[in-house]
Amino acid sequence: MTSALTLPNGSQLASSWPEAPSGSQPLPFDLDHLLALRVPGLIATRRHIHSHPELSGEEFETAALIARELSLAGLHPRMLPKGNGVICDIDGRPDGPVVALRADIDALPLTDVKDVGYRSTVEGVCHACGHDVHTTVMLGVGMLLAQLADTGQLDGRVRLIFQPAEEILPCGSLEVIEAGGLEDVVQIFAVHCDPNLPVGKVGLRVGPITAAADNVTVRLTGPGGHTARPHLTVDLVDALGRLVTEVPALVSRRVPANSGLLLVFGHASAGTRYNVIPSEACASGTLRVMDRDTWEQAPKIVAQVVRDVIAPTGATVDLEYLRGRPPVSNDSRAIQVLTAATAAALGPEGIAETPQSMGGEDFSWYLEYVPGALARLGVGRSGPNVDLHRASFDVDERAIPAGVRLMVQTALKALAAARQ
Repeated sequence: MTSALTLPNGSQLASSWPEAPSGSQPLPFDLDHLLALRVPGLIATRRHIHSHPELSGEEFETAALIARELSLAGLHPRMLPKGNGVICDIDGRPDGPVVALRADIDALPLTDVKDVGYRSTVEGVCHACGHDVHTTVMLGVGMLLAQLADTGQLDGRVRLIFQPAEEILPCGSLEVIEAGGLEDVVQIFAVHCDPNLPVGKVGLRVGPITAAADNVTVRLTGPGGHTARPHLTVDLVDALGRLVTEVPALVSRRVPANSGLLLVFGHASAGTRYNVIPSEACASGTLRVMDRDTWEQAPKIVAQVVRDVIAPTGATVDLEYLRGRPPVSNDSRAIQVLTAATAAALGPEGIAETPQSMGGEDFSWYLEYVPGALARLGVGRSGPNVDLHRASFDVDERAIPAGVRLMVQTALKALAAARQ
């Protein structure tokens, strides 16, 4: 697969996207024309990635594709140590600052249910969060900025980060940081698909834009026995029921109401027979919280509440609390850059306010080291809304050139601001 990809015969985009949206500013050095020429290939690349998804930590073919495409653009990508992610610097003026743009590249363990020609060919795996779009947008940005660098008009260095393992713990962003991905970086930016916004809109917010997200697993053990004589056993099914119904409510009572703490169990299991009380039970879920201070306290609070609830049952408790990611908190100056970039790329009407989400995003770990911001890229399709992390999720592909224009403008304006 190369950048010569074309759309399949008979395949049409939902509708065309003008080279320069109404109210926007042209990209420098005729990059709008180059983008228009590249759009069919970018759409085809996105569809290829969508139909060949790879789970978190296993993104080897996706990373190889990214490296090939960047090399064809005249760039010099380098693989992360495991070979499932890519970092690529676009070198402009050597005395200029370094600005990073990040895309995540992994898929989710869901079965694709869409009836489309680019449906996932991998059973039980699909791009249900838009990472295929993030990847494609950043490839387009690389192609355009490489042309700009060749003219000597790139006012510094732009680092493209194609990150693995955003959807799991430990987070892939930590691998990138350990591999030197933030070395010399003064600001970092990313976009995330938002099906609640139409194409041409970008959701922006100063401060926290996502929640913190941790994983909680509780394992219960006891002597088990016959359902006819529960008094001679530890009834783990009863204990499990108390755990999943009482603990979430009690935990939320230990913190301020405006912290937005939400503990939800997504998996619970116990037993194999109707007349046997099991000796093992397990429940796992996520804890999400909007407030950073409450996030710091959450492990201790959860552990205490779990012990208090389970103690009367006699079950033995093994609690695994896995730290995930803090909230993404957007830097105000970085949001100023994104606001100006949105107006330039998509027109002033493209700027939209967005609320803080309960979703987690490991982009937050980059912001522990350097200032930056995450924007929400409108990808909404006509018809009933389809949320992220659903097996039917899809996007309006006009969002791809919109995202490319946005991130090119973001890079240029961030470099200019950093030199002031």
